[in-house]
Amino acid sequence: MPTTAEDTRRMRQRWDRRARFYDKLTTPMEHMVGLARGRAWVFERATGGRILEIGAGTGKNLPLHPARATVVASDLSLGMLTRARAKTAGATGNVRFVVTDAEDLAFKDGVFDRVVATCVFCSVPDPVRGLREAARVLRPGGEVVLLEHVRPGGILGMLFDLLDPLMSRLMGPHINRRTLDNVRKAGLQLVEDRRVFSDWVKVVVARSEKGRES
Repeated sequence: MPTTAEDTRRMRQRWDRRARFYDKLTTPMEHMVGLARGRAWVFERATGGRILEIGAGTGKNLPLHPARATVVASDLSLGMLTRARAKTAGATGNVRFVVTDAEDLAFKDGVFDRVVATCVFCSVPDPVRGLREAARVLRPGGEVVLLEHVRPGGILGMLFDLLDPLMSRLMGPHINRRTLDNVRKAGLQLVEDRRVFSDWVKVVVARSEKGRES
């Protein structure tokens, strides 16, 4: 079912409300399931150019962006980006903050060298549409780099399926997203699938299919 304007409004309000305590809520997970290490892996490939961060939130990743890059930090929630901007204490330099929906990015085609997102596509209502948007704004051969918790295999995956309706209602993110499949459905070429924690927290690197034509 397509995401409606009302769905988007509710999502924006939810994240605006959570912006105030989001960092305290999520900090324990940074080390419990290796998110801090995963964030470092996301940015180890980046050296410069134009980078779009989707779902920049309160700005956890801002210190990790390469100094030579031109960064656009985007999020659906103004409340989240307001806190991200405050963290920079005015030293935004090469960072621009833009409120925009991951499913309908407010950018022209092919304008970024890299798109990054950390723990975002578990919450985007239509992740395939969001990933197609990421592919659209990439230059030919550009990369999408994600840190995501995904549906694990085996019995644990079935348990995640059972728990997902409750967890997503209580917390927002879905715990059983098949992100690798979604990357392929979005027309991106999977380059790397690196385990961060077991098989349910991963760094995923994909490349724009347009790169095959160049």
